Amino acid sequence: MYCWGIGPTMAPRRNQNKPNPPLAVIEPHIRHIWQAHMTDRKIVLELRKHYDTNKFGLGLTKFVEMRNSLGLTRTRKQAHTPESIRVTMEELQPMYPNAGIWEMISLLFHEHDMCVSRSVIEEYFRTYEAHLVRQRKANRLQRRHFWAAGVNDIWAVDQHDKWLRHGLALHTGIEPFSGCILWIRIWHSNRNPQLILSYYLDTVQTLGFIPMVTQSDPGTENFGIANAQTMLRQMHNSALQGYVQHRWMRTKKNISPEIAWSQLRRRFAPEFEGLLDLGVESGWYNPDNVLQLMVFHWLFIPWLQQELNSYQDRINNSLKRRDRNKILPHGVPNLIFDRAEDFGALDFKVTVSQDTIDHVRTLYITPDHPVFELVPQHLGIFIEECYNDLGRPRVERISIWTVYLSLLDRMRQMDEVPVLLQAHSESNFNMEDELPLLSGLRDLHEVNNYMGGVGYGTGLQDEHLRVLNAWEEDNEPDVEGHYNEIDAEPSVWVEAFSSDEEDEVTHIV
Repeated sequence: MYCWGIGPTMAPRRNQNKPNPPLAVIEPHIRHIWQAHMTDRKIVLELRKHYDTNKFGLGLTKFVEMRNSLGLTRTRKQAHTPESIRVTMEELQPMYPNAGIWEMISLLFHEHDMCVSRSVIEEYFRTYEAHLVRQRKANRLQRRHFWAAGVNDIWAVDQHDKWLRHGLALHTGIEPFSGCILWIRIWHSNRNPQLILSYYLDTVQTLGFIPMVTQSDPGTENFGIANAQTMLRQMHNSALQGYVQHRWMRTKKNISPEIAWSQLRRRFAPEFEGLLDLGVESGWYNPDNVLQLMVFHWLFIPWLQQELNSYQDRINNSLKRRDRNKILPHGVPNLIFDRAEDFGALDFKVTVSQDTIDHVRTLYITPDHPVFELVPQHLGIFIEECYNDLGRPRVERISIWTVYLSLLDRMRQMDEVPVLLQAHSESNFNMEDELPLLSGLRDLHEVNNYMGGVGYGTGLQDEHLRVLNAWEEDNEPDVEGHYNEIDAEPSVWVEAFSSDEEDEVTHIV
């Protein structure tokens, strides 16, 4: 029996002979780690990676003083009750009607800086939402399988078309092993290969590395990512010549993004869909009306992107609910993604140079392509002027349709607008143009349903197993007793399952 988890966390001991690190130095790191909702002991241990431990020391007691001085207080000190959280819960419930206990704890923490215990949330639900609790308990688990060897073995990408009826298109990139959302973008298109490639390249440029392989459903919109991933891998490893470094999920499900979309549909979408439907049902917005569509895009897309960014940040910094069916590693997605070695996992990231990123971007992306414009440039100038004339009102959930209607009314008074709309309608821009796929390349090997890129598609090699075994020998079993047997032939690495109550990606070595 083996366990690929973290050994018991020991309380950090303060060295009385060393001064504390300056608060100005560690404050940004405290606030960043705080978002992961970690215990004080774990935060103190994490902070050691951000100051010179030969010169400074930080004990638990002093850290708690620092944390409180920054206004970061824990559950006990905030002392919330079902009554004290009722107003906030009533505000959140319409926006997240399907959120359960674990989700509400996360929402209160990340959106309202409120630390609330599980028992308080349970009592609130029993008192004020008993009928919703019965509905949530009726959900059933659905298991689906997905294989990956470690962090950055695979990046899986996918589009989401549920909001196309409103003129909005979504796209995401997921690192399946950690569960980290790499990007989640909203735009007026998700079918143009240049646009989709820009999401990938922007992420690569920020991170400085790529995965072993990328993965997607078949579709010409993904040709740009397939070409770029293949070129970047081959530029940094000539032995990969002749093999495409992208997996086309032709007969298999692209499970990880599907789970991400399922979570978004349950956790994020209901309130926003209701808000969008309100505009259509009220006769304020018709996607077939060009002027209304342009004003809608100009106003709603940036606002919704901010909301999605907050959602992504919350999911990436939230510890998933511990479950006896979940195989380790268990942790905050961002922490697993950034430091796989701390969780007994391998990181297969491939560092790429800025020159190669620039080369691929220049080769495949036309910066002035109209798909990158939120609205046509000249029309956008007029919308901006009208927005300024209105005093640049704040855009929020409760005010966005009011701002939209005011903008629309102001635009209708502009004599230049009909001419601009006519020019736009007569243009022949193709928002969904094609990009040729690299030819003459073979698919990577596929062994035992493994779709990653380790060992040219064959999976973990002996050197990888030696690293994992060495880590296991240096770490004691997880204190909560989550174990997993090693398969004699290591062909299974990740099991994914989804449910209406909680969606997970679990990991087997």
